Amino acid sequence: MARIAGIDLPPNKRLWVGLTAIYGIGQVRARSVADRAGVDWAKKIKDLTEDEVTRLRQVIESEGRVEGDLRKEIQMNIRRLIEIGSYRGLRHRRSLPVRGQRTHTNARTRKGPRRGAVAVKKKAVLKK
Repeated sequence: MARIAGIDLPPNKRLWVGLTAIYGIGQVRARSVADRAGVDWAKKIKDLTEDEVTRLRQVIESEGRVEGDLRKEIQMNIRRLIEIGSYRGLRHRRSLPVRGQRTHTNARTRKGPRRGAVAVKKKAVLKK
């Protein structure tokens, strides 16, 4: 089983799809990493040799941040925005869309499930 950047890659998938399991590597970057390492990106992960896995690991480590380092950097950027009190930081703090989307309708992914304001009023009336 191939383990790169602390992630066990799925053995039955092709290399370019399996590399996308690593946070920070998408489809395009996965293919370019495979090309730079000199590995056929259409090859299945279970068919990779130890030498090929080592070359892939070296290319990914030399190329830039992935997994923990990347997650940490993104969290630090968000924390910085919150601390300086920028508009984007306020939107992050309130769990609202940051990039100017409308919130009157939609934005359910960011805001979470609807709160049942009507149901709460009915329960309050019944208690009296």
